[in-house]
Amino acid sequence: MTPAVAIGPVTVGAGGLVLIAGPCQIEGRDHARRMAEGVAAAASAAGLPLIFKASYDKANRTSLSGARGVGMERGLEILAGIRADFGLPVLTDVHEPGHCAAVAEAVDVIQIPALLSRQTDLLVAAGRTGRAVNIKKGQFMAPWDVAHAAAKVAATGNRRILLTERGTTFGYNMLVNDFRALPRMRAAGWPVVFDATHSVQEPGGRGDASGGAREFVEPLARAAVAVGVDALFVETHDDPDRAPSDGPAMVPLADLPAMLRRLAALHACVRRLA
Repeated sequence: MTPAVAIGPVTVGAGGLVLIAGPCQIEGRDHARRMAEGVAAAASAAGLPLIFKASYDKANRTSLSGARGVGMERGLEILAGIRADFGLPVLTDVHEPGHCAAVAEAVDVIQIPALLSRQTDLLVAAGRTGRAVNIKKGQFMAPWDVAHAAAKVAATGNRRILLTERGTTFGYNMLVNDFRALPRMRAAGWPVVFDATHSVQEPGGRGDASGGAREFVEPLARAAVAVGVDALFVETHDDPDRAPSDGPAMVPLADLPAMLRRLAALHACVRRLA
């Protein structure tokens, strides 16, 4: 049986559906807090427990000119404030082993980016913090191979592990989803998350930046819920066409409540049929 992972007041893997959502990157304190308030309201209306996400540094931009965020010190201060004031668990990425201990002081979930999902030192450093670790399966990785990444974290004694599917590279500037990956990843023994927004990303699709096709976010999320996942990962923004990164793949905040209600209803139906 897949173990449940407790993350503050939220439990991932207990048969429910958890939402991990927020903007791609932190753009400032006021914007992050407005986003947290809006996402929390949408999740609550759909009856979904929420883990708020945002990145303080997007170190893997397509080009040198890509916006990276507000930096670690300011970003962690903003995330810690959201965690304290909104009572929400928070998640952010790490890119270097030396950042993990400081990040663990401010957040509840440390996320390993897909492009770094085989980096042993990073996985071990994240595991040693004792925080929950969300490993994004690399776009280049077979679903069964992500078990090796999880084993690196588990070797530290930390068994608070989540595995996230975010699509597989298909030729150039394109990702596809093989929904057989979800049960295959769950066979590793950890809760599984489906990243609906990065799955519609078009890496480098705009030349010096990534593109995306946000109109496919909900169809893919519906398919993942029907197959069976423990959480959905959705990036959202109040004005995604003006967002500094990943705007084409993000769901407009105004559209999030209705989408979440439909996904929650589908999940309830799937549970009744199980």
